[in-house]
Amino acid sequence: MPSFTVPLFIDGQELRPRHTFDVVSPATGNVVHSCSAASVAHADAAVDAAARAFTTWRKSSPTQRRDVLLAAAHLLHARRHHVAQCIMDETGASAHWCHFNISFALDTLKDTAGSIPTLHGSFPALTDPQTSAIVAREPYGVVLAIAPWNAPIILGTRSIVSPLAAGNTVVFKATELAPRTMWALVSVLQDAGLPKGVLNMIVHDTQSAAAVTSAVIANPNVKKINFTGSTAVGRIIAALAGKHLKPLVLELGGKAAALVCEDANLQLAAEQCAIGALLNSGQVCMSTERILVSKSIKKQFVDLLKACVEHKFCSDSDPPVLINAVAAEKTQALVADALDKGASLVLGSPESWEAGSTKMKPLIIDEVTPDMDLYTLESFGPCVSIITVDSEEHAVQIANQSEYGLSAAVFTQDLARGLRLARDIETGAVHINSMTVHDETALPHGGVKSSGFGRFNTARGLDEWVKTKTITFQN
Repeated sequence: MPSFTVPLFIDGQELRPRHTFDVVSPATGNVVHSCSAASVAHADAAVDAAARAFTTWRKSSPTQRRDVLLAAAHLLHARRHHVAQCIMDETGASAHWCHFNISFALDTLKDTAGSIPTLHGSFPALTDPQTSAIVAREPYGVVLAIAPWNAPIILGTRSIVSPLAAGNTVVFKATELAPRTMWALVSVLQDAGLPKGVLNMIVHDTQSAAAVTSAVIANPNVKKINFTGSTAVGRIIAALAGKHLKPLVLELGGKAAALVCEDANLQLAAEQCAIGALLNSGQVCMSTERILVSKSIKKQFVDLLKACVEHKFCSDSDPPVLINAVAAEKTQALVADALDKGASLVLGSPESWEAGSTKMKPLIIDEVTPDMDLYTLESFGPCVSIITVDSEEHAVQIANQSEYGLSAAVFTQDLARGLRLARDIETGAVHINSMTVHDETALPHGGVKSSGFGRFNTARGLDEWVKTKTITFQN
């Protein structure tokens, strides 16, 4: 039996109901701990607690909220080794990825704390000199925050912290795949001085997902939602939110393209594309899924890319680990379909695939065409597609064919050309001469098209969690 059970956290109390489920390490296949499973009643109790706490938290001073976030940063740093171990146990991620997660979360806590004073109203001039107005900015109320497993501390922190900083209270629906990591984050914030009920955490098992999620969204006390995850689930969340007229922020899937122009530094492009495609086993929404390479330099580039991937990611003793066997099988099915329809392998072999395994060696697939599922669908695994283009216009056309628009990259030594292409690509971010995986607290983060809407990070991300109220009065 597992020695630790992740609790629910409602109204300042840890709850461990009788119903639990096991959490399995994808790296070892072993049960690492169990987790409490929330019912609809638990979810309703969490919303009720957050609604009660909002009556006072909304009136908290910016200084109080700032101090809580800074204290949380101090505690997270002190507990960083425990948190990193939780991430490794639950997701199979590398130590480097885990500590990067924590470093980014620390930046998020500190930068958000520093941004709180930017939340101020205005005193506009009106046409009638005898009338004045104040435009106040107020928190929404209870926010439902939903974060996934692939970068659990980064995505969990940003889903919670900006709403709290703006004076909202939060019901955090943590992922069932990394609940102890999420609990470590909630514990840090609570121990930093949050009043009871301001932050609540629920986790459900897979069988209860639809019922619990629907109940929270339908609850009239929930005023806004943020969700980071797949586009398929994002559509369901958006439909439920629309039914109940709840605003939301969505950061969803991607099919990031890297455009490699004929004047690019090919060694740099190959290194950045390799890392962008295979960081965290390709399980990043911004992962480089497509490399659109000019015909004239394709062979040289592909040779360099293969060498980079072999050097950085092809250790027999430490192959990429996916979150579960289902994820590996999905990626393998996309690759198999492409090979059946005429694609070729530059690196990797289906013979290395093991049924039921979470481990999968990297794949580079060439001659990927529109009739293949891999051309359009997000793989979310350790593979990358090569697509040959005739011109930069052709590259932009292919990049924009995707329903997704989260991130892209352009490799060229002509900055003016890079900026021109960046303006033409339909995506939330374009990175010139660096990989598609790029996120930092100084930059707004989010997508367009089927990659979602709304933004995280910066004052823009904080603005998502306040609404305006106009108050007029006679002088």
